[in-house]
Amino acid sequence: MTEGAGVAAGDLPDELTAAEAGMWQAFRNGSVYDLSRGDAEVDDPHGGHPWGPERTVRARIVAWLLLDGPPALAGRVSALKLTGVRITGTLDLSGGTVRPYVELRGCRFDEEVLLPEARFTTLRMVDCAVPRLEAARVHTEGDLHFPRCRFQNGARLTDAHIGTDLMLNQAVVYRDRSGRSISADGMTVGQDLQAEMLQSHGELRLRGAKVGVSLSLRGANLDNPYSRYALNAPQLTVERTLYLTPAGVGSPLLSGTTPARGTRIQRFECRGGIRLDDGRFGDAVDLERARFALSDDQELSLRRVHASELRFLGEGPQRGKVVLSGARIVSLVDRAASWPGPGNLHMGGFVYENLVPRGPFPLAGRLDWVAAATAEYAPEPYERLAAVLRAAGEDEDAREVLLAKQRRRRETLPPAAKVWGFVQDWTVAYGYRPGRAAVWMAVLWAAGTLAFAHADHPPVNHDGHPYWSPALFTLDLLLPVVDLGQAGQWQLRGGWQWLAAVMILLGWILATTVAAGATRLLRRS
Repeated sequence: MTEGAGVAAGDLPDELTAAEAGMWQAFRNGSVYDLSRGDAEVDDPHGGHPWGPERTVRARIVAWLLLDGPPALAGRVSALKLTGVRITGTLDLSGGTVRPYVELRGCRFDEEVLLPEARFTTLRMVDCAVPRLEAARVHTEGDLHFPRCRFQNGARLTDAHIGTDLMLNQAVVYRDRSGRSISADGMTVGQDLQAEMLQSHGELRLRGAKVGVSLSLRGANLDNPYSRYALNAPQLTVERTLYLTPAGVGSPLLSGTTPARGTRIQRFECRGGIRLDDGRFGDAVDLERARFALSDDQELSLRRVHASELRFLGEGPQRGKVVLSGARIVSLVDRAASWPGPGNLHMGGFVYENLVPRGPFPLAGRLDWVAAATAEYAPEPYERLAAVLRAAGEDEDAREVLLAKQRRRRETLPPAAKVWGFVQDWTVAYGYRPGRAAVWMAVLWAAGTLAFAHADHPPVNHDGHPYWSPALFTLDLLLPVVDLGQAGQWQLRGGWQWLAAVMILLGWILATTVAAGATRLLRRS
């Protein structure tokens, strides 16, 4: 019987092997076709134990069933459900429409699987060994599942459209000839993309991908020492949360729920750069306990990211850079130890509205944090931190931040301006500690009063002069513009005349610094 002859009537083709005939009948019945032996070592699709003809079917027959298979038996729904089956040849469903339900468990493919532009209702491949998956522009109405699968030469899902969930939990994917493990640029996932405890050996690409709910890389291990990025996902859109957090090892549900006490935890680890530039995240980017191993030229890049919350709670990278330039975050949740050292943090244009520290993070630590992000003086990070502290009611801390900004700015000034900056700092702390001006005034007034009490002070006009008061005389010298009728009524000679000139000069310096500080405060108001 030739292919297609009698298929519409459900007849069994003559050319099928015994294993293929059993698969054909199970397809019509919608039942599971299980060729496993019950021995974990023998049945391991990733192991080296050979599977003979009794467990082997041809990819051409599998494609025949899926694209133009026989009708279901009466009262049944046709479906391809294979367990422990070896599939020889290239399974090519390119451009085809597959209507039956497909579920393959513990199967071994000898050659690549080709699904570009194919259409499925639901496709599930669990714990399968696949040399390579080519599925660009594949379309599923329901789920696309590859948990615990191994892809020896990468997987391509470029511009794929997944109706509900894409699952890659515990999958192992090795790089292809271009150095990529999974290529999924432009992919759309209707609900969740779960890749928990994924092992990616190469570049995981999600450029311009869109995820309808959450993207979970809990417990994943991304390793790419061959090029710049282990996760390359600029312009990624996730409607809710991106999880780069721990997972509970051995838990039957890898859904991110809090593991029970005693559960072994596997952290998210990344050896290579991460690029999330221009990403949009509706809820959060969560880096709880994440580990990053970067080289000096690699980055954890969050340029121009928009998110309601950034949970920067991983281990501080020892090398490489963290870049938040242009990012806009509502709430920044962080730990002091999570940030890199000076020169490895860049925050130009980074906007955040709330600070929620986890653990001790004193103001001195915050100032070190800003200093680490500004190898060269830049006012913006200081002003942003001060604005956030002021909005939280921490006015004193906000003033300390702005004072630190002025001191940092002073380092960039020419010598004369730097000297004037020191004067402003010593006297009124650039206007951010106005009470210091009163202290200086009181000290100078008291010192002058004590000194001038011993001065020889003949009057200028012997016919009429006020009563000599060292206190009023000193105050008249210290207060510029204001005339108390004392300074011009007495004649001082020698050192006393020089002391009076010094008092006048100090009064002008004090008044000028107070005015400069007041102007600065009014300008900020």
